[in-house]
Amino acid sequence: AEAAQVLERKVTVRFDSTVGNGLPWRFKPEQVSQSLRIGETGLAFYEAENLTDHPVTGRATYNVSPAKAGLYFRKIECFCFTEQTLQPGEKVSMPVTYFVDPELNNDKHLDDVQTITLSYTFFSWDNGEDADADTDTAAE
Repeated sequence: AEAAQVLERKVTVRFDSTVGNGLPWRFKPEQVSQSLRIGETGLAFYEAENLTDHPVTGRATYNVSPAKAGLYFRKIECFCFTEQTLQPGEKVSMPVTYFVDPELNNDKHLDDVQTITLSYTFFSWDNGEDADADTDTAAE
């Protein structure tokens, strides 16, 4: 799903992170921001660390702001596509490969957008036991 073209116009992507209640992890972006041309593929990393003495599984959700730019933010690969299990004390560097769709340039409502913020929140993810409870939390 590579972009068809790379434009001269640049955009700055900022990276943000939070950890949901009950997840004993440290989680942070490894870079504050990246400046890249629209259509150009970017690669960013987030670091997660399990602060406990037992394996913990988490799942990340994401948010793009401004919301109107979210339509054009494309993730090619992302740690958020699957749950992540960290062993006791394990620290991992997790990649996200992305690009901003050149179609953004044709949207007059986005002429003022110079910065897009990608925020991830990691939540505790229980394997198996509460599998059927997942639908209840989807709306949160």
